[in-house]
Amino acid sequence: MFIAASGFAQWTALSSGTTKWLFSVYFTTPNTGYAVGDSGKILKTSNAGANWISQASGTTYTLWSIYFINIDTGYAVGDHGKILKTSNGGTNWITQTSGIGNHLFSVFFTNSNTGYAVGDSGKILKTNNGGTNWTQQTSGITHQLNSVFFTDANTGYTVGAGTILKTIDGGASWTMQTSGTFLYSVYFTNSDTGYISSGGGIILKTINGGINWTAQTIETNTWLSSVYFPDANTGFAVGGYNSVSGGVIYKTTDGGTSWIAQTSGTMNDLVSVYFTDANTGYAVGFIGTILKTTNGGEFVEENQLQESAINIFPNPTNNNLTIETTEKATIEILNTQGQIIKTINTADKQTSIDVSNLSSGVYIIKAKTESGMAVKKFIKE
Repeated sequence: MFIAASGFAQWTALSSGTTKWLFSVYFTTPNTGYAVGDSGKILKTSNAGANWISQASGTTYTLWSIYFINIDTGYAVGDHGKILKTSNGGTNWITQTSGIGNHLFSVFFTNSNTGYAVGDSGKILKTNNGGTNWTQQTSGITHQLNSVFFTDANTGYTVGAGTILKTIDGGASWTMQTSGTFLYSVYFTNSDTGYISSGGGIILKTINGGINWTAQTIETNTWLSSVYFPDANTGFAVGGYNSVSGGVIYKTTDGGTSWIAQTSGTMNDLVSVYFTDANTGYAVGFIGTILKTTNGGEFVEENQLQESAINIFPNPTNNNLTIETTEKATIEILNTQGQIIKTINTADKQTSIDVSNLSSGVYIIKAKTESGMAVKKFIKE
């Protein structure tokens, strides 16, 4: 379910110092983070994004994914089997031998020694010695894999072109689960609950370790390139409209049952999102875009009233909706696309509105008074 809330969320654009496209972002501490992208670009911040400094990667190949196992040791993977490792927080990046020439799109480590990288032609690589050696694993497929995630030392998932693969033996074998759509990013909040972002504005969710996946449709025109959950209920998905309508950000606070559109403030598509805590997050994307939020993307307008300033009932409702406000108000009803579908100027502090002609679904009520504005949602059955 998608709920539009344009104008009630805020992300701030940071100066990246580059116009290279950025494809992955990762933070090791609240202040220290990295972003990688086109032409071997690696950026590092040591002050929570206020400044980003280019690091010498030693390659001009595109880097698609970055992952750190501690504040010093990290890995980046990219085109033509490129794998880079740093042991000193990015001061130096050393090329490792992957043994393949295929593009690698995602890297993940379960501990300081054991890591995985996935990419083109169903390639899955594994290291047991911190990247000194990488060995190919049998995936059973020949198409692209975009993301890899492990919930423990043995259990992991990788997703790509219409395929979900799962291992329960540290990658020795992989079982295929077919999704039927192009998949970009996989993230698990615990051993059972996981999410996959995909094209067509769809998030797939499992609550039983991948035995079943349920599609949650956010917005049909978007592709969602990255999904991240800072806690069990709160998650973010980012993507774009193929550069037509700009970057998109969606947030859920109920484990994916509903997703709220946030205002990204950029026309550039977004590719990766990462949160250091429930409130502080970063998103990166095309043309050097780096965005930051320090309040979970929530925007509190000046003079916005407390939620108690408005009361609506019954909720859900079939026919009439009663709205009580602390003072006279202009009431707006918005649909799921953020469009105003009805406006009522109240003479009293209580008014009844006929909503019987509205389609079933979720709507937003805005009550504007001389003191400010209050917002609530209601469900039309």
